[in-house]
Amino acid sequence: MSTETVDSSGDPVVQVTPGAAEEALALMEREGMDQDVGGLRLFVQQGGCAGLSYGMRFDNEPEEDDFIVERHGLRIFVDPASQNYIGGSTLDYEDGLQAEGFHVENPNVVSECGCGESFRT
Repeated sequence: MSTETVDSSGDPVVQVTPGAAEEALALMEREGMDQDVGGLRLFVQQGGCAGLSYGMRFDNEPEEDDFIVERHGLRIFVDPASQNYIGGSTLDYEDGLQAEGFHVENPNVVSECGCGESFRT
């Protein structure tokens, strides 16, 4: 288990905006999760028109080889394979007229599908 907040190149594994942390922590509380041990898992999976898509779920504890990042009281778990695609990204939460939900701002993306649900690096 790596509690580093940067990867081997010195780049941040992932940043989290205060709004995203606040929303995730509120959801964890509603689920009755222990915020001191559990956290939000951010991962990349095969899928979508562009080939890759983001996934998020709450985990009760990190896996042995996870990067663990704590920002604004929220613990984020990122597995090494996903970190290769999302290293340096920022997790944000949008709450507006056009969109509501979590959004990953990823500097590694070279193209996204038209609906914005999948990407290619």
